[in-house]
Amino acid sequence: MTKVSIEGNKWIVDGVPTYSDIKYQGNSIEGLLLNARMVNAIFDDENPYTRDIWNYPDTGEWDADRNTNEFVAMLPEYREHGLAAITVNLQGGAPSGYYRLNQFREFMHQKGISGSDSEIWKGLPSPESQPWDSSGFSPDGSLKIEYTHRLNRILEKTNQLSMVVILGLFYFGQDERLQDEKAIKSAVRNACEWVLSNGYENVVIEINNECSVPKYEHEILQPHRVHELIKLAKSVSINSRSLLAGTSYGGNTIPGNNVTKSSDFILMHGNGVTEPSRISEMIKETRELSDWVDMPILFNEDDHFEFDKEKNNFNCAINSYAGWGYFDPGAGAGGNAAFGDYENGYQLIPVNWSINTNRKKDYFRYLDAITSGNLSA
Repeated sequence: MTKVSIEGNKWIVDGVPTYSDIKYQGNSIEGLLLNARMVNAIFDDENPYTRDIWNYPDTGEWDADRNTNEFVAMLPEYREHGLAAITVNLQGGAPSGYYRLNQFREFMHQKGISGSDSEIWKGLPSPESQPWDSSGFSPDGSLKIEYTHRLNRILEKTNQLSMVVILGLFYFGQDERLQDEKAIKSAVRNACEWVLSNGYENVVIEINNECSVPKYEHEILQPHRVHELIKLAKSVSINSRSLLAGTSYGGNTIPGNNVTKSSDFILMHGNGVTEPSRISEMIKETRELSDWVDMPILFNEDDHFEFDKEKNNFNCAINSYAGWGYFDPGAGAGGNAAFGDYENGYQLIPVNWSINTNRKKDYFRYLDAITSGNLSA
C-alpha cells in the first residue's frame, strides 16, 4: 500500500521524498506535493429538482458512476505528467461555478425547472444554500455507501499509482445538510475510520474547503473553532495508524495560529491573487506566524494560469518551497457562475476528465517539464 508521511517540511511517499533530486530554476522541488483540485470526482445529486442540471450531453442523463469511472481512467495519464496528488471532497464543490441565487433562478427559468422554494430547498435554511444535495454524509454524519464505493475506486487506483489523495470532508453550502455539531463530529470520525479500516495510507484529511468563507452554518467549521476538528481527525486511530490533517482557507488568506498549531500541513488558496509575487508573500507571512513550526505548505486551489509567462502563481509557489494546486473551473474561473459543458475545466458538472483543452494541455505540459527537470529557465 502507498504510504504518505511528513518529515519536517517535506512530503514522503513510500519512504522517499516526492520529486527526489529534481530542481526547478535552481531550486529543489524535492518533498513538494504538486496537486490538482478534482473535488467532484465522486459527485452526485439527490435532489430531484436539480439532478437533471448535470445531464451528459450525449445521453441526456446524469450518471455518478460514469463520472467517477471516467476520472479513474485518467489517473494514470495525470501521474505520467508528474501529478503527485489530487483533492477530492465528500461534499463536492461548486458544480455550477460560484453559486449566485439570482443567476441560479434565471437558469431555472431558462431550463424550465419547476417547484416552489420550499420544495427545491427542502430542509435548508434558505435559498442562499446550494439546492443540490451532493453530500456524502447523511444528516446524522453517517457515510452514504454509494459515495464510499466511488471513493474506494479512486483510492484503489491512486494507491496503485503511488499518488496522494487530499480528502476534503465538508464544503460550504452543503455542511447545513448535517443536522447539528454532534453530526459534524460523527462525520469526521466516520470518514477517518472508514479510510483507516480499509487500509489506505495514501490519504490526508482536509476538514473543510475554505474555512474562512463566512458561509458555514456550523460554528465548529468556522476559523475560530475548526482546529477542534483537526485534532479530532488526528485522534482517530486504528491498529496504531492515524491520518495527517489540516484545513484550507479562502483565497489570499493567511491561516490562524490556532489552525497552524493543530495541523500537520498548511493548505492555502490562490483564488483572487492576481499578482504572482503575492503568492510568495503569503508563504513568507505564514512562516512568520508566532506559533509556526516547520511543516509543508501547499496551495490546493488556484484558478490562475499563464504558464507561458516568466512569473506565474505556480512558479512563485514552488520557488518559495510550497506545493501548488491546479484548479480549473472552466467558465467559472475568476469567480463566475457557470454550468458544465462536458468540455472545459475539472469542476463544472458534467466534467470531461480528459486533457482536452488548451488550458489543460498547457498545465500538464508545464507540470511535466517541471517535474522531469526539463524546463529551461
